[in-house]
Amino acid sequence: MIGIGKKKSPRNSLTPFYHAQPEKRARRSKTEMGGYENGDSPAATAGEGGVILGVDGGTTNTVCVCLPAAMPPPQSPGAVPMLSRAVAGCSNRNSVGESAALETLEQVMKQALTLATTDHSAVRAVCLAVSGVNHPSDQQKMLDWIRNLFPGHTKFYVENDAVAALASGTMGRLHGCVLIAGTGCIAYGVTEDGKEARAAGAGPVLGDWGSGYGIAAQALTAVIKAHDGRGPQTSLTGEILGKLQLSSPDELIGWTYADPSWARIAALVPVVVSSAEDGDEVANKILHDSVQELADTVIAVVQRLRLCGEDGKDQFPLVLVGGVLEGNKKWNISGKVVKCISKVFPGVHPIRPEVSIFASITCSDLKRSDMAFQVEPAIGAALLAWSHHHKGLKLENGN
Repeated sequence: MIGIGKKKSPRNSLTPFYHAQPEKRARRSKTEMGGYENGDSPAATAGEGGVILGVDGGTTNTVCVCLPAAMPPPQSPGAVPMLSRAVAGCSNRNSVGESAALETLEQVMKQALTLATTDHSAVRAVCLAVSGVNHPSDQQKMLDWIRNLFPGHTKFYVENDAVAALASGTMGRLHGCVLIAGTGCIAYGVTEDGKEARAAGAGPVLGDWGSGYGIAAQALTAVIKAHDGRGPQTSLTGEILGKLQLSSPDELIGWTYADPSWARIAALVPVVVSSAEDGDEVANKILHDSVQELADTVIAVVQRLRLCGEDGKDQFPLVLVGGVLEGNKKWNISGKVVKCISKVFPGVHPIRPEVSIFASITCSDLKRSDMAFQVEPAIGAALLAWSHHHKGLKLENGN
């Protein structure tokens, strides 16, 4: 699906999953939804230091990092002076409900401030990058909620977690593509002139089968089918029953529906990978199918945005984030995904979850590979907040 992006409404900061064509990220004023919200006393943020919070809210866990607002522009993730890092549970409201999700977000921000020996009054800007935020109405709900937690001078920025994940691999500059594959999965991309697109991210019911939940759900289904005689026998039966301390596949039904949490199901992915590494054909097929699903998700975004150029050979960064894409001894899922993508787009330049070799995200520098760093989506969120905070200060100071 290849199309030319159109200029989108400044009130929309994400391309919802039901949009077929790439959209363009518009410049937003500090009072627009999806961007920063200024209180009555913006001068309170000028030249007084303070801190920045970046939150990566996922289905598996939620991470908040605290950075000094007065830090100089960082040149690499290793140069980011992190004051604290806090971790909490799931904050995807589609998985655990709105009340539990908001409670987790509040908890993790409070913990990060405590670890940094500061409090809410010192916060100059917050970027909430949360999975499940797919529409302007989702963003508005987040903004309405978070305003009550911080003083009037604090600025807020709300995005889907994919935006922060991309920023984490490109040092805050939004260009390229990101693939998140954890409990859920999504691909998101942005061109240099601001057009954006996404694929997947609609949840397991609507086809995110390359996700951790999708992989584990297929494994559970394979066990039930083998037990019924509707499918081939598989070592997944013994491995999964042993992991869950169950005595029969019949007990899987009660276990599966006892808790609706997606992360609980996705936690079985290591069992599937282990069985595949031991040669189980059913487990291997599940992983091969998932690799193709993830590759197709990225390919769809790259084609729509033409990140690969007109001839399909231009280089572009691909940030890889999430537990499913972490390296394994034999079954390297992220490596296989990149290999599938490179057959279509040889210019793909992977930035991996553990350590990436990547120095610059400008087109002229894409061939450089002289810097290694850790990809941390929460840092990406904090860098977005820091960048917008300092742009605001320059405007206020007339620069």
